[in-house]
Amino acid sequence: MPMSSKPLSAGSATASSHLALLAAIVLFAAITPTVLMTAPAVAAQLATQWNLSPSRIGDLFSAELGAMSLATLPAFWWLKHADWRRVALLAGLAFISANLLSIYAIDYSTLLALRFCSALAGGSLMIVCLSSAASTSNPSRVYGLWVMGQLVVGAIGLSVLPRLFGHYGLAACYLSLAILMALFLPLARCFPQGAPAAPTGPDAAPSANKGKIVLGILGILTFYISLSGVWTFIGAIGAAAGIGAEISGEVLAIATLMGIVGAGCASLIGERLPRGLLLLAGYGLMVGSVLLLLGQPALARLALAALVFKFTWTFILPLVLACLADLDRSGRLMNASNLVIGAGLAIGPAIAGRLIESSGSYQPLLIGAAVLTFTSLLLILGCRRGA
Repeated sequence: MPMSSKPLSAGSATASSHLALLAAIVLFAAITPTVLMTAPAVAAQLATQWNLSPSRIGDLFSAELGAMSLATLPAFWWLKHADWRRVALLAGLAFISANLLSIYAIDYSTLLALRFCSALAGGSLMIVCLSSAASTSNPSRVYGLWVMGQLVVGAIGLSVLPRLFGHYGLAACYLSLAILMALFLPLARCFPQGAPAAPTGPDAAPSANKGKIVLGILGILTFYISLSGVWTFIGAIGAAAGIGAEISGEVLAIATLMGIVGAGCASLIGERLPRGLLLLAGYGLMVGSVLLLLGQPALARLALAALVFKFTWTFILPLVLACLADLDRSGRLMNASNLVIGAGLAIGPAIAGRLIESSGSYQPLLIGAAVLTFTSLLLILGCRRGA
């Protein structure tokens, strides 16, 4: 009996370290994009408190999104040469400092610079989270929790922040972010020091060829262009069909909850079912939800389309990220995906807006989005190992 105590202790320690890493990935990834996830509430407060024009508010959010994407560039160096735990600690301290200083910003240019710095630090933390998740034994489950954490914090923020803004102004948001990051900062030591060493010998997996990597990157780019284009204008599609803004808003709020359910399902299923089958089902439902919006959708059809669209979007994303993680466990490909996600989020609404203006209807946008979604499916299936 005494001989079994050591293996049991080692197994317990391994499980404990895995849970600590999982907590670090989910919590850091949930906090860093909070301002973007609660953009409607923050934008309304910026207009009220700072009297900013829509263009200036848009520039502020574009700067945050751009900074999170630009964090990819220095990461190509530090992913290979620096201790990821030290990077996470320094990025967390920079995030705290930028948010505390944002409370005392007295002009727009200062606030813009501080939000850029905060998002740059947050983007670096996000890259550590993405890369660390790629090194786990069940990436699809971890990425499911990664997405779910962001959605939960976004939903809580949208319900709580307006009340806090009424008493304390924008300082409530920035101070909350600084406090939460300070509370979670000790978890930075739970990240790996760097990418896991590649196995050698007969057990070594063949390295992915560059063609599959390109297919994977294009797959996630087309996925984000499609979903961001449709989601940006889904409220306008409802308004054009005669559905009131209040009712449409309630539908989209419920759809956000369905997004949490979708990410939770992806996490619970993990590797229990064949990933290819899950991708086919998820992408198929997503294409169907986009096509449901064609014409003048009644309230029931709009609600069904929105709920299915949000559910499948967050259900597919962890599976897609897991496919990319299979191609490269070093974290460099996940780092590149961070840049591609930002690019897709920026490109989608820009293309969608021009399609709507040039045609005078939403049909070209919806058909184009359905085609792009199907293209993304083909690209992701093509990039998988053994495909």
